[in-house]
Amino acid sequence: MLSKIVPGRQPKKSGKLLAEKKFINDNVGFIEILDVFGNDLTVVNAARVSFNKESEFEPIRDGYGDSAKVVGHRVSAKDQSLIEYLAQNNHVTPFFHPQLRFRIKMPIYITREWYRHTVGFARNEVSRRYVTFEPEFFVPSELRKRDINVKQGSSNEVHEHNSELLANIRKTNHKALELYNYLLERGVCPEQARGVLPQSMYTEFIETASLAAYARLVNLRLDSSAQKEIREYAGILSSMVEKIFPVSWRALVKYNEFFERKIG
Repeated sequence: MLSKIVPGRQPKKSGKLLAEKKFINDNVGFIEILDVFGNDLTVVNAARVSFNKESEFEPIRDGYGDSAKVVGHRVSAKDQSLIEYLAQNNHVTPFFHPQLRFRIKMPIYITREWYRHTVGFARNEVSRRYVTFEPEFFVPSELRKRDINVKQGSSNEVHEHNSELLANIRKTNHKALELYNYLLERGVCPEQARGVLPQSMYTEFIETASLAAYARLVNLRLDSSAQKEIREYAGILSSMVEKIFPVSWRALVKYNEFFERKIG
């Protein structure tokens, strides 16, 4: 059972996080936080070990004097400054120590873009060599027109035949699903039958990576040149990570140009 903490405040020990699962707009795809190692203090102490020093969280007190109660813990102002200094000056190795594990459900063609980030990541994915449960398909609410000035990407203009074309997409998905089920019924092996399923099919995977690795992924996938659908996933992940590593994450996002140049 994941232990809940107040967002923005931090536990004295690693391993506690705010349990959370967020869906994308179609309420099918999602990102779920499964586990976490470390917190902002993990970054601080990875840096301070160079001088054989160690920091602790400072208590958050409610009330005054002897009657004040400790209601949480936070990174001291001194350690917050250290984290910002690390991010600003390309001292990135302390950000590799914290780790996060997610379960993610996304369309295959978005997953393949996500998987381009490999350094510092470990992934295991549902395999349709082994499972035959009925697949689900991603259908966007709007089809964007092609941008004639950009080789890859799209414009913000919705296609004038949006409804008609979306209906055709749904019809094609349904036909592919019928053929997939028919092949299985006729005894075709799942590892070959899956070949008729479209790239819009949802897949699920468990992913573990460092805070540094996720900073690189998010900084690239929230860029305006990235596909809109992957930006939605990156935005969700970013908001979840910030709740667990509020000081480190804000610093990494703030100085993303320096960070990207260092580990890109």
